[in-house]
Amino acid sequence: MNEFYKQSTAERIFKIVNYLIIILLCLSIILPFLNIFALAFNPGKDAERGGIYFWPRIWTLDNFHKVFEANNIASAFGISLFRTVVGTISSVFLTAMAAYALKSKTLPGGKFFMMLIFFTMLFGGGIIPYYMLLSNLNLTNSIWVYVIPGLYSAWNLIIFRTFFQQIHVSLEESARIDGYNDLSIFLRIIMPLSRPVVAVIGLFTAVGHWNDWFTGAFFVRKANLRPLSTLLQEMLTSAEAMRETLNQATGTTKYLLVEQIQVTGNSLKMATIIVVVAPIIIIYPFMQRHFTKGVLIGSIKE
Repeated sequence: MNEFYKQSTAERIFKIVNYLIIILLCLSIILPFLNIFALAFNPGKDAERGGIYFWPRIWTLDNFHKVFEANNIASAFGISLFRTVVGTISSVFLTAMAAYALKSKTLPGGKFFMMLIFFTMLFGGGIIPYYMLLSNLNLTNSIWVYVIPGLYSAWNLIIFRTFFQQIHVSLEESARIDGYNDLSIFLRIIMPLSRPVVAVIGLFTAVGHWNDWFTGAFFVRKANLRPLSTLLQEMLTSAEAMRETLNQATGTTKYLLVEQIQVTGNSLKMATIIVVVAPIIIIYPFMQRHFTKGVLIGSIKE
């Protein structure tokens, strides 16, 4: 505190403004989430009256009961867990292997391959050709449609390649002198040194798998193969339809509908958001410590 008063007026104003901006940014993130939390744990019919902001007026778990009463909820959770774990591990490992090969300056046609990979980031075939491709590969209505098409990501490959290029080549040269081959160097040297980028790419890939509802909705017709996000999306669509019906009803019909409905579309939506986001919030603190890039400090001494 004494150091603060020792600074010049301009420096103190600058710090105060920075702190205010950071506080406002934090509030812009925390307050909407608190509103979601309050509506998710408040009875839907009571929430329709309004006046609920950051704390439930009446505590209830009815909204979450409605979410977990859905048919195939257990299998949907298992599908989401399977695709997130298997899809993330396989995608990160294979993308890292490809990036390690492409970062080599001696790879024949390396620049040409990178140009082709970059081309896929700019242009796509469209949803219909993509569906036809998956259908011809017998991936539609299969659990592997969640894993195989997303094994490689051009953007993640470029990030891996850029990170690998920063690892000093003398580490690889020393390993080759000791008799290591390319695979051994990749597994025993490159990957351990790449924990920060592996953690970041792994987290982003896992979040993408967990939140993806599009694949299950458009490429899978079997109800027992749909992931949690797709199932919850269908519930939200049904809840919104119920809400529209309620808004269009009048007189006695509307009164009877309101009396029967305890879980409204809005409250169900908030409970769904909590269910989908909670696993990521729980995992993130354990991954955050790997986001620092300081593991390479001191690894090379020339």
